[in-house]
Parts: sequence; structure tokens; C-alpha cells
Amino acid sequence: MSAFFSEYSNWILFFHVLGAFVWVGGMVAIRFAVHPALQNIEDEKVRLAKTLQILKNFFSLVRPMIGVIIITAVVMSVALDYKQVDPFLATIVHVKEGIWLLMSAIFVYIMLRRNRAEMAYVSGDMQKTKELLKPLAQYLIPLNIFLGLIALYLGVVLRGF
Repeated sequence: MSAFFSEYSNWILFFHVLGAFVWVGGMVAIRFAVHPALQNIEDEKVRLAKTLQILKNFFSLVRPMIGVIIITAVVMSVALDYKQVDPFLATIVHVKEGIWLLMSAIFVYIMLRRNRAEMAYVSGDMQKTKELLKPLAQYLIPLNIFLGLIALYLGVVLRGF
């Protein structure tokens, strides 16, 4: 694995950062640019339909990026073997892995909640659709943005060693 990483380290790191950039950057764009713009749509049914479609498109983009992050993280972790280099760095790696794991769990929860909201929307229950979507914008996406920024910072710290 070390030889593979040595040969392709720039590409591996590029795809790892790209995955994080798309995931975290996409959440920032949705929460702080798209979400406020959607609130200007007066027709509730249209607003909810657009919200559901935007989230569906975002999930389609992010799912493979999460896979890319995981694969590249495993390659880097095994190849660089931080445990042998410095126990403190190994701790940072484990914390970063834990953050991405928690973010993935929150992402799955967001997807499931969005899917339930779509079922409520299709059945005509706009109130339930709104109730299911509300925590996404209020708490869950901001939480994942915060966690993602911490993980990105830890990645920069690790890259400095």
C-alpha cells in the first residue's frame, strides 16, 4: 500500500479533498444560499417540491463523494501508518475518522427524513412535509457543516506533518 500511495499520493489527496470540498461546500451552499432563496417562493407546494428536488440532487452528488473520502482515507491511513510515526497524529486521524463517521450517520438520517418528507408531500400532507424538513435546515445540516469544518482543519494539521 505504501508503494501505491507513494506513486499516486497527489491524486489520492486530491480526490480526498475534492470529496470533502463537494460534501461540506455543498452543504454550505444549500444552507446559506439556496435555502434562503427558496424561502422567497410564496407557493408552499412549489417551495417544498423545489426543496425536495434540490436535496435529492445533492444526495446523488454526495453519496459517491462519501465513498471517495472513505477509500482515500483508508489508503492514506494504511500507507502513512501514523501509529508508527507519532501517537498524537494517530489520535488526530482517529478523531477525524470519527467525525466523518458521525457526519455519514447524520447524512443517512437526513436522507431518510427527506424521503419520508417526499412521501408526505406525494400524499398531499404539506404540514408533515414541512415538519420533516425543518430540522434539516435548522440543526442537521449546520451540525454537519460544523463537523466538516473541524475535519477539514484536522486534515490540514495532519498534512503539515
